[in-house]
Order: sequence, then C-alpha cells, then structure tokens
Amino acid sequence: MKKVILTVVLLFGFGAFAQDHFSGISTSNRVGILNGALNPAEFSNLSKKFEINFYGVCFDVSNNKIGFKDLTSHSNLETLIFKGNEPVNMRFDGAIVGPSFAMRWMKWGFGITTKANVKFDVVNVDTAIGNAITNSGSIQALVPVFLNQSGNQRLNGTSYGEVGLSAARTLFDNDKHTISAGITFKFLFPGSYSNVGLSNLKGTITKDPTGAYLTTDQAANLNIAYSGNLADSFKNFNDYTKSIFGGLNGVATDIGATYQWKDGKTKYKIKAGFAIRNMGSMTFKNNNNYNTNYTLNIQPTLQNPKGLDLSLFANVNNLSDVEQILLSKGYLTKNPEKKEFKVNMPTLMTLYADFKIVPKVYVTGYLQQKLKKDDSDDQVTVRNIFSVTPRVNLGFFEAYIPVSTDDISGTNVGLGFRLAGFYLGSNSIITSLADGKQANFYTGYRLAFL
Repeated sequence: MKKVILTVVLLFGFGAFAQDHFSGISTSNRVGILNGALNPAEFSNLSKKFEINFYGVCFDVSNNKIGFKDLTSHSNLETLIFKGNEPVNMRFDGAIVGPSFAMRWMKWGFGITTKANVKFDVVNVDTAIGNAITNSGSIQALVPVFLNQSGNQRLNGTSYGEVGLSAARTLFDNDKHTISAGITFKFLFPGSYSNVGLSNLKGTITKDPTGAYLTTDQAANLNIAYSGNLADSFKNFNDYTKSIFGGLNGVATDIGATYQWKDGKTKYKIKAGFAIRNMGSMTFKNNNNYNTNYTLNIQPTLQNPKGLDLSLFANVNNLSDVEQILLSKGYLTKNPEKKEFKVNMPTLMTLYADFKIVPKVYVTGYLQQKLKKDDSDDQVTVRNIFSVTPRVNLGFFEAYIPVSTDDISGTNVGLGFRLAGFYLGSNSIITSLADGKQANFYTGYRLAFL
C-alpha cells in the first residue's frame, strides 16, 4: 500500500515531459483541431479550410502538498505528503492526440479526432491514515489519532481511448457578428481501470513500540474495483499504456456554441465560447474484471487485540492483496460483486472569451468547472481551472503566457509558443522553477492549408 499511495510521486519522474491540456494554444485565434476539442462549435471557425493533426502530447502532474524543489531537497517525501491536516490530493493526467482531420466547407465544419487518455488520482486521502501506513516509525507513541472522515478517500487509475466525430455550423453571420454551434460524438474504448474508495471512516489509530493499529467506531464502506492490466498493479506507468484502447464500450457527447464580434472579414474584436463536454459513460468488460462493495468493521479480537496492524500494507502494490489481508482478518463483509461496471466520464462546463487589445495582441479568459463530484467510486476526475492568457500572434509565430489557478495545485504561470504548425509549451514552467506544485509540458504538430 505504501507503493500504491506514492504512485503519483513516482510518476513525477515523467514531469520532464508533462502538461495541462494544451493551455494557451487551445484558445489561440489561429483556430484548429485543438480549439475544436475544447468546443465543437470551433470547427466552423477553422482558420484554414483543412487541417491535419499529426501528433499532440500533453502530460500533467499536480498536487497540493509537494513543491517542485522538494523532489531534490528532501529525502523523505512521504513525510511532506502527509504533513498537516489537509487531505492529500494528487493528479497525473496524460493525453495523446493522434492522427486527426478537420475541414471547413461553406457554413459547416467537420472533424475526426483520435485521443488516448491516462489518469491516476489520489482524492482526499486522510493524512493521519496515510502517515500511519507510510511513516509508522515517526508517529508519536501512545498518542491516539482520531479519524472522522465522512467523505470518500480514493486511489483511482484509468486508461481509455476515444474517437470523436464532430460537426459544426454557422447559424448567423453578417458584417459585425457571427454565431456558431457544434456537437461531437465520442466513441469510447475503455482500456484499464482500478479504484479503491473508503468512505465514512471514523475510528482511532494508536501506536506502541510494535506498530500502528486502526480500529473503527462504526462500519465504513470500501469499494475495490479493477479491470485490464490494472488488476494486478497500478503503480507502473507501463500498466496504463499497454491497453489504452480496449473494445468499443461507451459514448460521450460535447456540445458548444461561439459568438464573434467581427473585425473585418476574417478577424474579430471579441470571441466568446461555451461548451459542456464529456456527457456520457463507459463500461469496463474484461475476463479479470472485479467490482465489489464491502462493509469494513475493525474491532479488537483475540487474534488481533489491538485492531488492524497498518504495517501489513507497507509493501502492498495491488488491490487484490489489500483485499485478501482485510478478508483474512475478518474485517470485511462482502456485498455482491460485479463483473461488468460503468464509469462516468468527467462532465464539465467550459467558458472562455478572447479579446483583441491592439493589433496582434490578445488576452483570453478561460473557466473550466466540473459538474460532478470527484469522490464517487464510479467517476473519472477533472479539475476546476481558471486562467488568463495574454498572447502575441504574428501569424507565422505566436507566443503566450498562461496564468492559471486550479483546485489542486493553486496558481501556476507558464510559457509557450507556436511556429507555423509546431507548438511547444507548459502552463507551469515559471512557477515550477519557483517551487510550484505542478509540472507539465506539451508539444505537437499540425498542418493547415487553403
């Protein structure tokens, strides 16, 4: 379990090439496939008649506990992660935009996109129980720690692919104003999944020279689910990438609209957009599928008079072992298990507006708000984000500085540029160097013509 809890810390090794959803470039007034992924109505606003996306890679690692400098200046990261009383939240979020095509024809725009997604999340993990498992030797002896966690603590890993079919149309257009609307249907290919969720945990952790022990004051709820390669382990990055695309077992929908206050025939003074994305779910079907809800009740027994010895989880790295330890001690009451289970997509609302300040200088405001809570066991997570991005666009060359804040890592400042169809950037490179809590990077290449 120690390895499982620290999975995201291990994934910080990939921070050298990590990113946060193409921040800055996806709201560029050079409209392309990335804009259409943000809002399907943008396909009718394409800057060129045709665009081919060759590749786009973005990864993001963020948390609410560890600064970038801590990775090199501290030898015991576990102590920093579980310091204080604020629950631990960490996110690893990767996406690869594969071969994609978009075109604009008269008042219409169309797109065919491919994308692979990899996620690992630590959601609201209580620092007391995390510290007891990973740092039992440093907890003061004979000082009880009282747990009163009514929410759901989760460790969750997901990998899936998607193919999107988009259509957009200009609904109104004159010399001053343009209104467009669009829709994207996403065909989902769930690959691997794992989840452990512990809710309504109320109890006590005590420690003596032999270890740290947990007892509960009332029954808690425990969900254990896994599918695909993540059934055996979800601490290795390779376990996610081996089966990103599974069978077709889900559908999601994006809808959106845009408004432009025009400045000439092809430019604008203001462009605003609204979208609701990822409305849907996917079903995991696999020979080694497993999804079971348990009732967890830990009381002293003759065999275990002090309760559950938390050191038993120190070297566990898969959910099956966690389950077997608790079953062998008699602490779990099993409810019916499911061989197929549905996972909800991270539905969110997007609002943005791009303002022309002077010729070639723009400022974009962007808001991303999740519409579902992250603590449900059958929910893929997403973050709330607000950003302001000033940019200079010279046509062939574009540079921008995204300034954002989110509900996990706080404020971040990045830097990016586009040279023709090639782009490279990060929405946190500046704050990472100043001990920020997010590390990311993105790059890609697309070709637009006519």
